Amino acid sequence: MNKNIPRALYRAEQVRALDRLVQQQLGVSEFALMQRAGAAAFACLRERWPGARRLLIFTGSGNNGGDGLVIAALAAKLGLKVRIVSLAAPDKLSGAAAGARNMAGEQQLAMESFREFMDSPGAGCDLIVDAIFGIGLRRAAEGEQRAAIEWINASGLPVFAIDLPSGLGADTGVAPGAAVRADLTITFIGMKRGLLTHEGPEYTGELVFADLDTPEEIFQHSDAPRVEVERIDVHSTAGCLPRRERASHKGSNGHVLLLGGDSGMGGAILLAAEAALRSGAGLVSVVTRSCHRPGVLARRPEIMLTGTEDHRVDLPALFARASNIVIGPGLGRGDWSRNLLLASLTAQSSRGIPLVLDADALGLLAREADDGAWEPRDEQVLTPHPGEAAALLGGSVAEIQGDRFKAVAELQRRFGGHCLLKGAGSLICGPDRPARFQLCSEGNPGMGSAGMGDVLGGIIAGLHAQGLPLGESLRCAVCIHGEAADLAAEEAGERGLIATDLLPFIRRLVNPGQATGNHGPDRR
Repeated sequence: MNKNIPRALYRAEQVRALDRLVQQQLGVSEFALMQRAGAAAFACLRERWPGARRLLIFTGSGNNGGDGLVIAALAAKLGLKVRIVSLAAPDKLSGAAAGARNMAGEQQLAMESFREFMDSPGAGCDLIVDAIFGIGLRRAAEGEQRAAIEWINASGLPVFAIDLPSGLGADTGVAPGAAVRADLTITFIGMKRGLLTHEGPEYTGELVFADLDTPEEIFQHSDAPRVEVERIDVHSTAGCLPRRERASHKGSNGHVLLLGGDSGMGGAILLAAEAALRSGAGLVSVVTRSCHRPGVLARRPEIMLTGTEDHRVDLPALFARASNIVIGPGLGRGDWSRNLLLASLTAQSSRGIPLVLDADALGLLAREADDGAWEPRDEQVLTPHPGEAAALLGGSVAEIQGDRFKAVAELQRRFGGHCLLKGAGSLICGPDRPARFQLCSEGNPGMGSAGMGDVLGGIIAGLHAQGLPLGESLRCAVCIHGEAADLAAEEAGERGLIATDLLPFIRRLVNPGQATGNHGPDRR
């Protein structure tokens, strides 16, 4: 489990600014700060791998390599066997890293080149420490550095990464080339945002944060970098839904209207509708193909269903009663689908009804935007996955994933409202200027199955119907959705997790005092 993860997340340059601020305001030298980092990392190592007696430490040319050398010196002083593989000439180290080299030398530790190591790699190592690159990497590793990373990954040994797995982008969570796959990563002073989104969690393994005794006043200092990204989790939802008054009734808790479910896709709209009910909405209505009526009502008779093939379908009357509209689950891309989307957009414009757009509605919206028929709107939520985001922005999935923060900010700029870019470390960007982001650290790979996004759309609408502002509804819904998936995975595993598995946990999580989630501890 990730430990002590802060709420504030930073870019690499911002972390460097915090480092400088610590040195200036507290009178701590760069080498003393490196010694703190090395000591914190070594303590973490001993806690996680208490039986490790033989360490293989890969070091680079910068301060990350210096951290590794401090670990080597502390380990040797304790009687552990240490082998150091340096990917930089020892005499080229300068500043604090040179001090760490001297510290290792005092323990009679030699530094061998990667070539020397490969001539005689030996055996009998218990643990690898990765201290090759720090937070400054902006390109793919090459030459010996790449070869060392590939050797580490192929070794089959447990790996402990210092500050950042070497090869991973600190700002984006993208590995542009070979990157170390760590079992545990410890990071210092400022949490790097790339550790928690896209490929970051895959390479990071377990994550531990050490503030190196940095007082809160440093983070609040007038010269401290502005926090652009806030980590959110299920603890962020505490108190978002007040206790219901004893006299409340179904009309007190809002009316969600959902549109979708083209022929053969009735399950998607049913999932979204049931999630809205389980989130606490008082009334839920569905507009779908008439052929879906028997299936929907057989599973969930609490849902009110209007079939589009019925006589005298009065969509304006349905819109007039709605607290919000969800459109997209199972919607399809044909004329029937487009007509429902246009009717929803018209209702939003004329009546100011908040709108949640997901799934096929986003594909249709991309077409409308291409035709120049779209203007940014405030009271809406867009919830694309990377493929849908690529269509909306006219780019590729690779471009979206290459900088997820940039992508979600551009989505919000073009389309307005509140935008969610789904995926590992889902990102939210609202209308604030300058742009601020929220990154959800809940969720697991088991969520890569059909219907998960439909459930999320229903939760967003269900929470909003009960009185939460639209942005707050999105924030809470993303956390509840991810935590419900985590609780379901704890019960029976990630593989085979399906969307309906989340529903019982959603109900618990929207009832204060009932849920027992323990993911992502609150900090700062």
